[in-house]
Amino acid sequence: MNMNKLDSRRKEILWAIIQSHIDLNIPIGSMLITQRFPVGLSPATIRNTMARLEEMGYITQPHTSAGRIPTEKGYRFYVDTLMGEQTLSNNSDLTKELSNRLSSIRKGNDSLIKEAARTLSSFSRYLAIATPPKIEDILLKRIKFIKYENNKVLVVIISDEGVVKNKILELDKVYTQKQLDMVSNQMNSKFSGLTIKKVREKIAYQLYKEKTVCDQLIANLLYFCKDIIPPENDEFSLNSLSGTSNLPDFATMEQIKAILRAIEDKRFMLKLLQHVSESQGTQVFVGMENIFPAMKELSMVISTYSNNKYVSGAVGIIGPTRMNYKEMISIVDHTAKAITQILSET
Repeated sequence: MNMNKLDSRRKEILWAIIQSHIDLNIPIGSMLITQRFPVGLSPATIRNTMARLEEMGYITQPHTSAGRIPTEKGYRFYVDTLMGEQTLSNNSDLTKELSNRLSSIRKGNDSLIKEAARTLSSFSRYLAIATPPKIEDILLKRIKFIKYENNKVLVVIISDEGVVKNKILELDKVYTQKQLDMVSNQMNSKFSGLTIKKVREKIAYQLYKEKTVCDQLIANLLYFCKDIIPPENDEFSLNSLSGTSNLPDFATMEQIKAILRAIEDKRFMLKLLQHVSESQGTQVFVGMENIFPAMKELSMVISTYSNNKYVSGAVGIIGPTRMNYKEMISIVDHTAKAITQILSET
């Protein structure tokens, strides 16, 4: 037998230690495992297996106890096993109430995402974060130019979800509303139904192609629209952070400050979102030291939501490494799916 391999016995004992530690928050000894799980092994055999698991780095022994607690490596094994299961546990009462609360607020994307973070925090008792739909993925409905005063024009960029951007521009001369409507119609026939990202690319191409364009108004408005529609990185913002009152239950003051610093750090959130958006669905980050060093004893469960066409944003929770992953994965996954369903219906 390969001594470095997790055979079925080691997996069973490791699972029992981690599940017991999550449930009880105490170091776990061999006698406790025999009481809680039908492993069919003697305490001596369990102790030998635990010693091997400790050598392999899956569990560790606190100074004052004969029992063991999981390491980050141990939790990663546990989470990978959970994520590999076809079905996760689902507290139907919880998910039903969560769905009801979210579906009752269809006021708009922003309200929905903020409420999702609040709801997720109250259900999980941890810190919840939610990011807004990515502007790049939003579908353009139409661009409207409205004569304002003298040579000023109000540009309104509208998506299926509502107004994305509006801005007053100053043009080089005065144009009539009829002329502005003509340009709106021309642009809408080219850009309507495309993603904001695609619109930006097409505008850039159009400007390049029509360097010697005879219609200066179209050239000007194309140029301004290119600037109004921002690149994703410039427009990034964290839409909602909820549940800071829940933090002291599991975090030290230093960790609380580290979490808040990290969430305010644009680069951290962009790096995090990049990790998340690379694969759709629910993901678990156990021990976040590689993303943000001060968060090494914390874990995050996060899931992407969409409007059924594009990955739009993410919603999740940050909590202690010793969290109830089975329940948290289910709650976060359900929240993301509920947001997706609501966004896809509107």
